[in-house]
Amino acid sequence: MTSLTGRNAIITGASSGIGAATARRLAAAGARVMLVARRLDRLEELAAEIGPETGGAAIPLALDLGEAHAAQALLDAAIAHMGKVDILVNNAGILRTSHVDAFDLAELEPLIAVNYTAVVRTSLLFARHMKAQGSGQIINLSSLGASLTAAGTGIYGGLKAALERFTDTLRIELAGSGVRVGLIAPGTTSTEIFADMKSRGEPGWDEFIPSMEPDDIAKAIMFMCEQTGNANAARIHIYATSEGF
Repeated sequence: MTSLTGRNAIITGASSGIGAATARRLAAAGARVMLVARRLDRLEELAAEIGPETGGAAIPLALDLGEAHAAQALLDAAIAHMGKVDILVNNAGILRTSHVDAFDLAELEPLIAVNYTAVVRTSLLFARHMKAQGSGQIINLSSLGASLTAAGTGIYGGLKAALERFTDTLRIELAGSGVRVGLIAPGTTSTEIFADMKSRGEPGWDEFIPSMEPDDIAKAIMFMCEQTGNANAARIHIYATSEGF
């Protein structure tokens, strides 16, 4: 028996990067995983990989988390397919960086919807579900950008800072309920999150220094999921060894 045998996990943003790496690790540890993202083809490929290679079960679910109904749709689907949810990893996120003169205001609402509103909605709905069953784990992915003040990063960093305050408060509100709440703030990790920057001819942050790989973050998520008894790993910051801020 492996460490997560019998537990049901949901990973958002599972079509690539940290989400896909996390799904592989949790499934390998015995969890049944629901893979959530917009790109169904990517999810189906990952589900097919996870099934035969790990012996775990994977359920792909195509969903746009930026839509207001998505959190409830996700909870309904999870209960229908799994019966209950033990782990929720809110990993989905998008990065948009520009100085004041260049930021495209059309990107503001989608940025808020995915990076903050969707995480709040899913956290609240799944917290109620987990509280009712007396156990569960919610892990929200932030960024070291939440504490970094740099030109062009105010909106993204501000949303991550707001998410951290919400997550810490949720942990306090659920204390003693059996529901653990944790926050992971990665530093520079080589994922598709920098694709928009690169498409505009700008270097991605992962091109400036030797950055981390998605599985480096997945290991930290796994560590949180494996906590037992009275232990709750509430906050983990992960820096690339080349980062000096």
